[in-house]
Amino acid sequence: MTKETVQKEPKTLDQRIDRIYKMAKEHFGEVRFVGIKRHTKVGWVAKIQFDEFDSFMAEGATAVEALRTLRKRLKKVIDRYNTV
Repeated sequence: MTKETVQKEPKTLDQRIDRIYKMAKEHFGEVRFVGIKRHTKVGWVAKIQFDEFDSFMAEGATAVEALRTLRKRLKKVIDRYNTV
């Protein structure tokens, strides 16, 4: 038996942002925006803004890395909430 390797298409930044948005919307309810921007000193910054004051942020050398870090941070919060 040989196992075929399946090549996945790389996810676009839009797909990654949509996934994070859906996760946050399902758990927190209100989400103003999820997005990324290029910062001159720290690289890429990914952010979820819930209301005027609450937000999550993550940094990365690339946009993909920043979004991955943000998703992991969001997932940790959701998992902690669900275990309580």
